Amino acid sequence: MRQVTIDPARVRRALATAVPALLAASLLAACEQAPDLPGTDPAPPSASASASGGGDTALPGLPDPAAARDLLAGLTVADAGSMSGYSRDRFPHWATRDGCTVRQLVLARDGDDVTADDDCRPTAGTWTSAYDGETFTEAGDLDIDHVVPLANAWRSGADAWTDDEREAFANDLDGPQLLAVSASSNRSKGDQGPEEWLPPAEAFHCVYASAWTAVKDTYALTVTAAERDTLAELLDGCG
Repeated sequence: MRQVTIDPARVRRALATAVPALLAASLLAACEQAPDLPGTDPAPPSASASASGGGDTALPGLPDPAAARDLLAGLTVADAGSMSGYSRDRFPHWATRDGCTVRQLVLARDGDDVTADDDCRPTAGTWTSAYDGETFTEAGDLDIDHVVPLANAWRSGADAWTDDEREAFANDLDGPQLLAVSASSNRSKGDQGPEEWLPPAEAFHCVYASAWTAVKDTYALTVTAAERDTLAELLDGCG
């Protein structure tokens, strides 16, 4: 069994902001009174309105490398935990917000000149996968990657959360946790940490390390020694 010292109050604070927001949004959406999402248009994308997405990969909540190094220094180092009891179903996704699924909202955010039908399904747009530089014009060719994979989160502390807390983590639109990428790169990554897998596009390594570190900090998740060392090396190499 791992011997890990984690401040329970810190975990509760990290999740306290995410869980009520997700639950409230779900309830309001059911009543067709969902609130505006930070960083998105007040109305869902429609066939009559074109939304310019994040072709420049401007992830929300992304710290600069110096700030990320400070966050990394504060993370708890521990061996990876057990996968016992893990299932992707323990991290329900994709939630509906503002009448669109989280997947659809990320596709609208991360693409260029994205248009969608009345059900928020993208009908046109261009997406460049930051992981490998591949460009797509069909939304179905993309996966929405959890920067910190669900299984990795489970091994680093999420096994102790409630399912509602895991749902908030899996649908986090406010932090740098969700990214539209090529299906091939996402499946190559699997649940591996940065010490085992990095995006083929080396130019994205700095952003990737900053995003990974920020997510681990926000949710008070642990890192292994090898994971921490790799992240430190990547962040130290940022221009």
